[in-house]
Amino acid sequence: MSIENISKQLPFIIPEITLVFGAMVAVLIGAFAGKKSYRAVNYFAILVLLAAGFASVKHSIETPTLLFNGSLVIDNFGSFAKFIISAVSAGALLLSIDYLEDRNIQKPEYPVLTLLAVVGMFVMVSAHDLLAIYMGVELQSLALYVLAAYARDSQKSSEAGLKYFVLGALSSGILLYGASLIYGFTGTINFQKIASLSANANVGVIFGMVFVMSGIAFKMSAAPFHMWTPDVYEGSPTPSTAFFATAPKMAATILLARFCFEAFGPAIAKWQQIVSIMAILSMFIGAFFALQQTNIKRLLAYSSIANMGYALVAIAAGPVFGPSALLMFVSIYALSGVGMFAVVLSLRSEDGRKIESIPSLAGISRKHPMIAIAFTMFLFSVMGIPPLAGFWGKFEVIKSVWNGSHLYLAIALILASVVSAFYYLRIIKTVWFDEPKMEFAGGLAATSISVKGTAILFALLMPFIGLLYTATLVAGNMFK
Repeated sequence: MSIENISKQLPFIIPEITLVFGAMVAVLIGAFAGKKSYRAVNYFAILVLLAAGFASVKHSIETPTLLFNGSLVIDNFGSFAKFIISAVSAGALLLSIDYLEDRNIQKPEYPVLTLLAVVGMFVMVSAHDLLAIYMGVELQSLALYVLAAYARDSQKSSEAGLKYFVLGALSSGILLYGASLIYGFTGTINFQKIASLSANANVGVIFGMVFVMSGIAFKMSAAPFHMWTPDVYEGSPTPSTAFFATAPKMAATILLARFCFEAFGPAIAKWQQIVSIMAILSMFIGAFFALQQTNIKRLLAYSSIANMGYALVAIAAGPVFGPSALLMFVSIYALSGVGMFAVVLSLRSEDGRKIESIPSLAGISRKHPMIAIAFTMFLFSVMGIPPLAGFWGKFEVIKSVWNGSHLYLAIALILASVVSAFYYLRIIKTVWFDEPKMEFAGGLAATSISVKGTAILFALLMPFIGLLYTATLVAGNMFK
């Protein structure tokens, strides 16, 4: 590829270039100013993330455009996903500022690692060949391993980082082995060329497809590749957990959809059953295991497994009905996830300890009514209570499988949602009706204003998005 051709394609990857240069500048600031630059680097990284997100939307195009000999694809599907990934990553980074300072582990490396992880996610979202998949996944994962073990003086954090690294390396090996099988049997790594051969794919290609799907499913924490999720969520610093639970999952979900729809679209019968099985396992394993949890972070871990099952249902609906439903659902889930972890971070007892036990949430509504309302809003949204945003996300997923004639998946989703309602309602009941078991630190100054502000801001998005979507549907029906 000539220099001239490369220069013509560079404007399409302005979001990625913004993140890379932002990370380089942040490294330089941290290197010269040291630990005292921590806050400045964090706020700079948040601005870089928001700039990259807006650049993604601004440079979105109607017609998909292939870049660098088909390695990347730029389209509206990926551009909107990048915008949401940037927004939730900025929110998660905002949560980390005071948290890391409180523990005296504040260093400018944290926001730099976040920026580099998001670069990997952007590559995953736009990946259009097997090599781009692997590069995006590894760039994201290597940064996330460090973020999981960032509180290295904490035994739980170190253990979480080690588990994540070992299992993540295994999943990356599985993904790479699958990619090598596909390349070996097809002679190409490009999605378009693989698609032209996938309708009559032999056993070797199918095995490769399954291995690649398994590697991506690990990054999503979809069952049966979910084993790492509860321990890593519980042991990692809570801002890192908020990051893990949102942006990387969205990137992996979009990547899996691209791989299935674009590389193996003609072979839909060969992967649809696999995705359907993973969806059902994820929904019910997540829902039933969450019922047994008493730690809020572990409960949210199993909840995320169930929600990845709902996302897999949209993928199983196929390339005609699935993409829009998938994008809407995972976007709403990502926004809700950051908000819920902001609520968890905002709570502490009078002696300064963070509260993560579900029974300890009793009495929040009396001391922190705004936080209680925000938490309730998130829980009702994730449950799927209308007219909040989460209801419309699930509605679109159910509609996609209904239109795709997969009624059994719609029934499974509804049943899993009913089960999940029990543990969400249990938290709401604890927050609003149980007698308090401890004294909470009072006032905005007792915790971080930025953390509480993030929780309230993201909570306000739930009814706003829901009502906006409702109004759009009503207007669309009126003017048909």
